[in-house]
Amino acid sequence: MPHSQAASPSIKLNRVAIIRGTRVILRDFDLEVERGELVWVRGANGSGKSTLFRALSGLLPVASGEVSISGAIALCDDNLALDLDQRLGKAIRFWTDLDAIKPAKLEAALETLDLIGLADLPVRLLSAGQKRRGALARLLASDVPIWLLDEPYNGLDQANVARLDAALSRHTEQGGIALVASHIAPTVIVTRSLVIDRPKAELAA
Repeated sequence: MPHSQAASPSIKLNRVAIIRGTRVILRDFDLEVERGELVWVRGANGSGKSTLFRALSGLLPVASGEVSISGAIALCDDNLALDLDQRLGKAIRFWTDLDAIKPAKLEAALETLDLIGLADLPVRLLSAGQKRRGALARLLASDVPIWLLDEPYNGLDQANVARLDAALSRHTEQGGIALVASHIAPTVIVTRSLVIDRPKAELAA
């Protein structure tokens, strides 16, 4: 959904609990993110960063609490979700066609992440970093106001880290929201950081 056609994007969680199996991953979790914010989500392995993102995306249920989200969400995580036997451009186009995204948006996303020269290669022949960039290109082309990026810098070289951070800056400057879960500090200026320490989570300035 284009930003101009969406209500002001926002995420509001109030005393949310998420349980996986018998484990309480998050408890009494509060979060409020408004348009234009870039939030760096930090925490140790297993603290609940990926679980939070999957819950925000509707892929995991929330056990209790209130969830209010305004605006469509795109998630980029370890699930590549690209057909390994298809050419990269066609594999991403499968998803953008489903979302009725204009081809120019996909072309721009591929150019942003320096993937034009790889668009005709089968996904299975790409390196781990190139596959990661392909997944990120799908997110960039989605044209939704809320981006959730789970360890997006894995496998990226310095040049592509800079390209991604530039895309994040543009997205939030245009009124979008970006949550970036990473052990690596983004080189772009973040609005604030969210520190998750299971089962508690708190905002840090």
